[in-house]
Amino acid sequence: MFVFQWINTQLLKMQWLSDLIKLLVENVFKLNVNERVGGSVHFFIYDVVKIFILLSVLIFAISYIQSYFPPEKTKKILGGFKGIKANLLGALLGTVTPFCSCSSIPLFIGFTSAGLPLGVTFSFLISSPLVDLASVILLASIFNWKIAITYVIVGLLLAVTGGTIISKLKLEEYVEPYVYGNKSVDIEQEELTVKERIEFSKEQVIAIIKRVWKYVLIGVGIGAAIHNWIPESIISAVLGQDKWYSVLVASFVGIPMYADIFGTLPIAEALVLKGVGLGTVLSFMMGVTALSLPSLIMLKQVVKPKLLSIFFGIVTAGIIIIGYSFNAFGYLFI
Repeated sequence: MFVFQWINTQLLKMQWLSDLIKLLVENVFKLNVNERVGGSVHFFIYDVVKIFILLSVLIFAISYIQSYFPPEKTKKILGGFKGIKANLLGALLGTVTPFCSCSSIPLFIGFTSAGLPLGVTFSFLISSPLVDLASVILLASIFNWKIAITYVIVGLLLAVTGGTIISKLKLEEYVEPYVYGNKSVDIEQEELTVKERIEFSKEQVIAIIKRVWKYVLIGVGIGAAIHNWIPESIISAVLGQDKWYSVLVASFVGIPMYADIFGTLPIAEALVLKGVGLGTVLSFMMGVTALSLPSLIMLKQVVKPKLLSIFFGIVTAGIIIIGYSFNAFGYLFI
């Protein structure tokens, strides 16, 4: 128990880093971390450094594992399953592909054009931006393991349920014809050496950091402002646990935004510290990552309005149900 507590406190939450930055803020910047400015500076530096350290390590490890499963092999694996098993596998695949919603869409096109069932590709499309292994560790570093694991379970459940419903509705005719016409050619990939896998993992770390760094900085900046500058009374008036509409507001307010889950985590952390319900916070995170306006605009280029509307409705309903459920039973995860 002591070892696990040490790992959780020092390796995930990086208490040593928080203490180190506190010394920096107080002794170099001459600011009091218990006051607004000092607290904001500490929050910003600590969260940015912590997220980038964890993100780099985790993306490297995940990419190394992912190097064993190139797209051609993945298509063959998925093609061997049917029904809910295939949807579950598609959703699980999404957890090991650290893509945002927009960058998941090209893979969605590739899987669909390769002849994979539409429901399976939608399970992947929902899961990929919503849940990934890196976000699990980051969630645990900010909240706790109960919340992190439960978030993954409900995210996978939403992906499998959404994909299954779309599969049952037989909506293939609402995919743009060019997607099916864009047939892919499977080329057998040569086995990579350890050195090549390491190089691939490094490239993935650099590519993903380049893509998400600005969203992380924006997210941490917003989180610092919420945590130190916005009065709790104002946040409670809009998103308080006693407000029946808080989950609805949180679910839809994130849609115009575009950010990876890594950029929403600091905002989520600040909101929880201000007393916002866990379900409301998770609904906001899911809305930003799974239903962002840019990703919906991109998806509209490959599916027709009816399928897009059904996808949006299923995911929105799932996020709202998850939000209210977490608010009702959130005390079990504290």
